[in-house]
Amino acid sequence: MATDCEAWLNANPVEADDLSDSFLSGEEENGRAVPSSKNINAANNEINGNWMASSNSLHEARLKAKAKRRLRKNSSRDSGRGDSLSDGGDPGKGSGVGSTSPKSKLLDRKSRLGKGRGLPKKGGAGGKGVWGRSGEVYEPVQVDSKDPNYDGAQENCVYETVVPPLEERDFGKTVTPIVQEYFEHGDTNEVAELLGELNLGPMRSGVPMLAVSLALEAKASHRELTSRLLADLCGPVLTCGDVENAFDKLLSELPELVLDTPGAPQMVGQFIARAVKDQILSKSYIEGYKGKVDCEHARAALDRAAVLLRMSMGGLRIDNLWGSGGGQRAVTELVKEMNLLLKEYLLSGDGKEAERCLRELEVPHFHHEFVYEALVMVLESKGEKTFKMVLLLLKRLWVSTVITVDQMRRGYERVYMDIAEINIDVPRAYFILELFVDKSFSAGVIDKNLRDICPCRGRKRFVSEGDGGCLKLESF
Repeated sequence: MATDCEAWLNANPVEADDLSDSFLSGEEENGRAVPSSKNINAANNEINGNWMASSNSLHEARLKAKAKRRLRKNSSRDSGRGDSLSDGGDPGKGSGVGSTSPKSKLLDRKSRLGKGRGLPKKGGAGGKGVWGRSGEVYEPVQVDSKDPNYDGAQENCVYETVVPPLEERDFGKTVTPIVQEYFEHGDTNEVAELLGELNLGPMRSGVPMLAVSLALEAKASHRELTSRLLADLCGPVLTCGDVENAFDKLLSELPELVLDTPGAPQMVGQFIARAVKDQILSKSYIEGYKGKVDCEHARAALDRAAVLLRMSMGGLRIDNLWGSGGGQRAVTELVKEMNLLLKEYLLSGDGKEAERCLRELEVPHFHHEFVYEALVMVLESKGEKTFKMVLLLLKRLWVSTVITVDQMRRGYERVYMDIAEINIDVPRAYFILELFVDKSFSAGVIDKNLRDICPCRGRKRFVSEGDGGCLKLESF
């Protein structure tokens, strides 16, 4: 189209004044340009001068020039957008094809209402799967009485979590792990919280029965923990009636318990005596069975409990009937127990009994104290009997792995560190220690490194006629 305009202008030259913007500067009415007075006079002169035939052609040239300038302006500003000339040369008709420019108003997603600041919808809290703005706290929804679904009867309702009662088939699977974990940590409060979350219902009396049954096959320290558990649970979780029902069932099932634990009657009797002492069983509980027991195992258990209660009046401490576990005992008490164990062994010479007593203390982390006390007893003894018996006991405990390598080493090293103070009371302590360490290495109780670091004191040289400059060894 631009090429046609240029060809027509070259064939019909027009003065510069005629193609100026003065024609365009006139007012436009109803989309039609109105020429100025100067241009009208020029047109009249051209009519008088016989230019009548070319006035229409000049008007068309001006329109084409105007369209050309408009086309050039639009194409330079945004290519492919705006008005364009149609095939017939009419500037008012567009191509009818949507613009593909990113600046096109057709692709503009901004609001055409002129509202908003361009911020995201709902402050960034909207969209699919979004619960709301982070940190937003929702207030309780006020009930609207005009709501069609409003029900006045539900306005003051209180909703609570209902736990179904524990069935008998699930009781053992649920409570047994709780009791076994208690044997490890010894925290009665935790057991009370866990049992409080369960709806035991009529199965509450099964808790003491299950705990005692598990304790019969466990250690003495676990039985002590079970007695403490029953005393602490009575009140928050259990009642005295539940404890009585539990012991009634235990007495009736003793013939079956004896098959797995031969000493069950005596242990159950001790549990009953301890429960009476802890005031979770009435004192008349044992008297209520007089003349009503046909089972010999139940009778033995009740007799054991009655004897212990009578002995308690004479000074027996039933509260320490089972003893206490190793980790729960004081260090001074453990040291005293180990000294008594060693003295009893030196009097009886029974290494098997000494090993059993050391195991029952349940303090494998404190066996280095036993080694230390044994070595100190050897250094303070007179004669070879204690020397040989302690060496045999340490060898026995080493072979049976009751005392580990680390505990044995720590016991010897503690004696090495305190030998200077021990030597003040025992002048021959260095000599006896060195001899005992050599014998221990020969027996395989200690290794070569531990033997080599044994401290020794330089011996005095006794100079006399005929000794030849040799060292005079001490006699044992």
